[in-house]
Amino acid sequence: MVTDQQVRKLMKSNQKECLSVAAAKSGMSQNMARKYLRHRRLSSQVKQERAWRTREDPFEEDWSEVQLKLEINPGLESKTLFEWLQRSSPGRYSDGLLRTLQQRIRQWRALAGPAKEVFFDQHHRPGELCESDFTHMSALGITINSVPFDHLIYHFVLTYSNWETGTICFSESFESLSAGLQNALGELGGVPFMHRTDRLSAAIQKLDKPGRDEFTRRYRALLRHYGLSGQKIQTGKAYENGDVEQRHHRLKRAFEQALLLRCSRDFTTRDE
Repeated sequence: MVTDQQVRKLMKSNQKECLSVAAAKSGMSQNMARKYLRHRRLSSQVKQERAWRTREDPFEEDWSEVQLKLEINPGLESKTLFEWLQRSSPGRYSDGLLRTLQQRIRQWRALAGPAKEVFFDQHHRPGELCESDFTHMSALGITINSVPFDHLIYHFVLTYSNWETGTICFSESFESLSAGLQNALGELGGVPFMHRTDRLSAAIQKLDKPGRDEFTRRYRALLRHYGLSGQKIQTGKAYENGDVEQRHHRLKRAFEQALLLRCSRDFTTRDE
């Protein structure tokens, strides 16, 4: 740290010597010497960087609990923790404090954030298109009475509003597709114009014979029953089913956050 005595010596020497000599005689670098000569102020007069808070920390009472949860489960997001604080202490934390918590957690982690999501911009119109697909959930590590609960979710999404629902299933069979689609339309209370899937073997046939229909007989009958027009994505172009693919990611992330907050992935029953 530069002292007032060094600055005085610098200013006195600089009247007779060049900058490099004056800086050397006062025991500081040329850049530092140039700074003090430019401002013509002593070290004690230079404004020090503030190292104290300008207001009371609104999360001081609960920060130890927040930090503990982060230490146990580093994947917890700021918003998840903020919503938990709002539920735990009703009325204490207004919505405007979310950013404050985000900044504090960012400082605590002192690490680079996760990579940003990549998505394909698509134009959709209301009531026109729904997409569905199966997604495997075993990576979440859910167990029932300590027995792994390996399952899938048939995931249904409206591409305009991103309204979504799902049905638990255990294979990518036609029966699972049929039950999932019927459950979704029943919950929705309406039917869009088109239904798009990836190239599920339960719905799409190999076109290895001339004149063969692209959809299986049972899947055609299901579409006809609901008055749906069927679509399938092209081979190797999963982004054409991009809305439901992106919702897979968001759905699993929401489940993961809920499980981290719960601190347990074991349940006693499927209903629980």
